[in-house]
Amino acid sequence: MGNEPLLDARQQSIVTISAFTTIGDIARLKSALHQGLDAGLTVNEIKEVLVQMYAYAGFPRSLGGIWAFMGVLDERKAQGIHDEIGRDASPIPVDLDRDAYGERVRADLAGLKEIPSTKAPYQEFSPIIDTFLKEHLFADIFARDILTHQERELATIACLASLGRAEGPLSFHIHAAMNTGLSEGQLHDVIKVLRDRVGTQEAQAADDVLAGVLAERD
Repeated sequence: MGNEPLLDARQQSIVTISAFTTIGDIARLKSALHQGLDAGLTVNEIKEVLVQMYAYAGFPRSLGGIWAFMGVLDERKAQGIHDEIGRDASPIPVDLDRDAYGERVRADLAGLKEIPSTKAPYQEFSPIIDTFLKEHLFADIFARDILTHQERELATIACLASLGRAEGPLSFHIHAAMNTGLSEGQLHDVIKVLRDRVGTQEAQAADDVLAGVLAERD
């Protein structure tokens, strides 16, 4: 594991921005936003991280993060700092079958070559939540190509670890992160970033779930 690549500065900033948005710690979020811009994240990439947070942490936290980011950009503009806006998301085809697309994305993240022929208990119990997951989360949101799926998984792991008591979804998304190409070393680095910059409780939540995921994959 010692020779594996670790998270770069951009990736570390995705972790901290997501964590502080979830916690609602605006003071530390503003610092993380400054660091993210200085590390090379574009304005649109950071906005996309903040928007994705509503799917996992809720609209109040996401909107709080967006207001904080607006303030940071105003501060930097007043200081004469011109941050790169970055590109917009590519248009999504109007005829996209969002149900099929989202189901395929979810299967890919889970490392499945075939779409499961049987439904999980929660899908049987509440079909509408499965529809929202496929058509909105894994289609409407994940189809936006401002962030890669790997970057979205980094943001999601940091969010769920900071949210607390979300071991099931956190396990799925750590598996998904590895299926997008993140290494064991990089995931340990996520935990290090959480421990050093966010809090021991958040880091421990991720560490406990990561240990279980690695045991399953072995």
